[in-house]
Amino acid sequence: MSTAAAPEVIALSGIAAAIIDLDGTMLDTAPDFRVAVNRMRAEMDLAPLEQKTIVDFVGKGSENLIRRVLAVDFPAPQVEQHFDAALASYQRHYEIVNGTHASLYPGVVEGLQAMRDKGLRLACVTNKPLVFALALLEKTGLRDYFELVYGGDSFPRKKPDPMPLRAVCADFELEPAQVVAIGDSSNDAQAARAAGCRVFNVPYGYNHGESIQDVDSDGIVASLLVAAHHIST
Repeated sequence: MSTAAAPEVIALSGIAAAIIDLDGTMLDTAPDFRVAVNRMRAEMDLAPLEQKTIVDFVGKGSENLIRRVLAVDFPAPQVEQHFDAALASYQRHYEIVNGTHASLYPGVVEGLQAMRDKGLRLACVTNKPLVFALALLEKTGLRDYFELVYGGDSFPRKKPDPMPLRAVCADFELEPAQVVAIGDSSNDAQAARAAGCRVFNVPYGYNHGESIQDVDSDGIVASLLVAAHHIST
């Protein structure tokens, strides 16, 4: 574990929009992942995994998650042999449990409202498949805060590629420097830096088992509400 100090939070000005991640940033969805993954594994006669193990695999989309989960038990060639069936099983179970065991992180609703009160336009960009992202936002009462929602299957490439963030900037007709991305992992920071956006990270969530202090960002904010206090138009 890194002992590096968290980067000092920079106050951002001239910001017109925020792009906010979903899993690990607004919602703790790890319990949903655990249930769906272990139901899939049970169908394959595999032992259940602990939630911490699964969380370290989260963040780069469902395909990566399932490949990492299968790699616990199988060598690479067998992972690919089982992949299609495992992914279909996981998605079937995830559709059922999506949002059932998830919980909002502190300061999320207050932070979104504070950003909107400042006149910021809001987009949610996640690597979760869009249909699951929309259902989750609806179930948790967050959908109406966002003008745009893009999932991991909305574009040919997902975070950490900058493509989804550049699309939001184009849709909002804003320069990237007018947009801040907020997320819990290196995916969000790398995508933002490559797109030319500013970026804040939150210290909780899922960063592939790595220290968030090591991620290049404009600072670590304790919550979305704290982020809102460091943003001005």
